[in-house]
Amino acid sequence: MTQPNLERPIQIKFYVSERERDFIYKKMALAKTKNKTAYLRKMAVDGYILNVDFSEFREVFANIGRISSNVNQIARRVNSTNNVYADDIAELKNRQEEVWNLLKSIQSKLP
Repeated sequence: MTQPNLERPIQIKFYVSERERDFIYKKMALAKTKNKTAYLRKMAVDGYILNVDFSEFREVFANIGRISSNVNQIARRVNSTNNVYADDIAELKNRQEEVWNLLKSIQSKLP
């Protein structure tokens, strides 16, 4: 039996688990398409996978954690003494500047 003259004569097959199949159908529903072949072809040709490296954000998260700790300490001190110290405010500003610089550095590396 000969193949009819098709626009796409090459067939590709692959296997998936039940969970993967269900996930594909959910994604198809979100894309508002019912044609599985067209959806899978579109994803294989035009889809893309993002591999995001969040390691640079660890330092940002650590600095934010230190800032929040400093804010809590300053708040306790202000509540007990009713005084705000210039050194405390300067420390917070320095930490905030570090976070902003890290975020700017990360942003400059983005496409």
